[in-house]
Amino acid sequence: MCVEIGPLSGVAMVQTWHLDLAAMTVIALVAGGYVWCYRRSRGCERPVSPAQAACIGVGIMLWLLATVSALGAYAYVLFWVRALQVLLLLYVVPFFLALGKPVTVVRLALGPAGRDRVDRFLATRFARVLAHPLTTSLAMLGVPWLLYLTPWYTAALRDGWVGAPTRILLVVVGFGYFYARLQTDPVPRRFSQLLSLLITVAEALGDGVLGLVLWQGSLVGAEYYADLHRSWGPDQRLDQTIGAGVLWILGDLVGWPFVLVLMRTLSRDEKAHAVEVDAQLDAVRAAGSDSAAPSGLWWENDPELRDRFRRR
Repeated sequence: MCVEIGPLSGVAMVQTWHLDLAAMTVIALVAGGYVWCYRRSRGCERPVSPAQAACIGVGIMLWLLATVSALGAYAYVLFWVRALQVLLLLYVVPFFLALGKPVTVVRLALGPAGRDRVDRFLATRFARVLAHPLTTSLAMLGVPWLLYLTPWYTAALRDGWVGAPTRILLVVVGFGYFYARLQTDPVPRRFSQLLSLLITVAEALGDGVLGLVLWQGSLVGAEYYADLHRSWGPDQRLDQTIGAGVLWILGDLVGWPFVLVLMRTLSRDEKAHAVEVDAQLDAVRAAGSDSAAPSGLWWENDPELRDRFRRR
C-alpha cells in the first residue's frame, strides 16, 4: 500500500488523517463494550474505580492516535513513524487498557452465572499456559523480531489485509503481556512481582539487541521505501537509524511507568504478606498462652499426674 503524502510538518500532523476501518471498528467495539459493562458493574461489591476506567479512555485515545491520525498515514512512508506506531500499539496502548481492569469489569457485568463461567475458564490449564508471564513475555519479545526481520514487515505495508490484522494483533499481544504481568485483573495464577521485575530486565536486553540489529544491520523494506520515490525527509539509512532509536531508547523510557507500577505492587504485596505473617504469629502466641499451665513443670500439664502430685 503506497501512500503519496507531502513532507512531515506541524501543519501536516494536524491536517493529515488516515482511514483505518478495521482499527476504528475494533476500537468502537472495545470502548462500547467496556462502557456497557462498567455501567452494569457499578452496583457490585467491588466496582472498578473511575480512575481505572479513565485509563481505558486514555488507551482508546492513544489507539486512535496511532491508527487514524497523521501517525497512521506517515507510518506507510517513514520507517521511524512506523516504529513509533508499533511502540504505541504494542506497549503504550495495552498498558493503559490493562490498567482499566477490563476482565474485572466484564466479569462483574455478567452476573453470578457469568462470573462462574469466567472463573472456570481461568482455572483451566489452557488459560494458565496462555496467561503465564513467560508465555506472554516470549510473545512480546518475539513479535517485534518477526515483524522487522521477516517479509511480514513489507507485507503489512503493501497489503491492507495483512496490515489491519497486524495492528490489531500488536494490541492483543501487548494486552496479554500486561494482563499477566500487572495482575490487576483476575488471573489463572498469581506470581510474585519480583518475577516480573526479573523478566523486565531480560526484556530490556532483548529490546536493546533488536535496536542494535536495526541500527547496524541491513535495510528493512528497502524495496518498498524505494518504490515510494520520496524526495523529502531522511534517507533510508538515517530513517531506519532513527526508528531503531525509537524502538530502543524511547521503548525503555515508556517502560518506566510499568516498572514503577510493578515496584509499587511488589511493595504492597510484601506489606500485605508481612501483616498476614504477623497475624499468624499473634494467633500462635495466643493459642500458646491459653494452653499454658500455671506451673512450668511438665507433669502439671497432665490432669492425672497433677491430681496425684498436687502441691500442698
